[in-house]
Amino acid sequence: MAVRRITDEPAFVLHSYPWSESSLILEVFTRRHGRVALVAKGAKKPSSNFRPVLLPLQPLRLGYSQTAGQGEIHTLKGAEWVGGHVMPMGDALLAGLYLNELLLRLLARDDEHPALFDTYAGVVRVLAGEHGEALEPVLRAFELLLLRHLGLLPELDSETQTQSPLQPGARYQLTPEAGLCRAAAGERAALAASSWQALQQALAVRQDYPATLRAAAPWAGELKPQLRALLQYHCGSPLLRTRQLMMDLQTL
Repeated sequence: MAVRRITDEPAFVLHSYPWSESSLILEVFTRRHGRVALVAKGAKKPSSNFRPVLLPLQPLRLGYSQTAGQGEIHTLKGAEWVGGHVMPMGDALLAGLYLNELLLRLLARDDEHPALFDTYAGVVRVLAGEHGEALEPVLRAFELLLLRHLGLLPELDSETQTQSPLQPGARYQLTPEAGLCRAAAGERAALAASSWQALQQALAVRQDYPATLRAAAPWAGELKPQLRALLQYHCGSPLLRTRQLMMDLQTL
């Protein structure tokens, strides 16, 4: 059988779960190959070199082999921690795990997204040092870019159903069923036409993450329920586990 070897691949672990008594199955996000499933043989053993390295939200370089005809799960051959930042803690850790769950639910296997990978890597670096209210615009900007990269975000400078330009002074909201539409009177989770237009312009520039972050920051609170509803719609059932955890913690 033909074996293809992938070496020195930038990657992050999105999730891991047991496979046999000593091994793990990893879901990883790689720069050149997208979301990939790997078996890390012996990774649960105390003596394994993989054990201290295969952590979420940490930049890695991976080597693995792909064997033709052996399905979607490939064999991990090497893993090296790149370093550069510490593990996020507290709310930042929950935020990072939320982003990981979004990628697991929305990315197809072996569908490469190098620009999205670079954005994710930048956001993880930010999460390692950011706390509190500063997390909100960071998450909103990533959600917008994730939806845009996957073709799930409508144009934000026109009404989705009519394709007519947004009217100055009017307020609009983003919904899963109708896209961007005129908001009902008194709708709090809505933005002015000029704000949506600014977001559309930010998403179109080359340095899209910094531009989107600046455009989203003033409206992070209003964007949150709209983007969360749209993301949950495309993720399907059940409710995102990290979102449920966040809600449960808020009730303690």
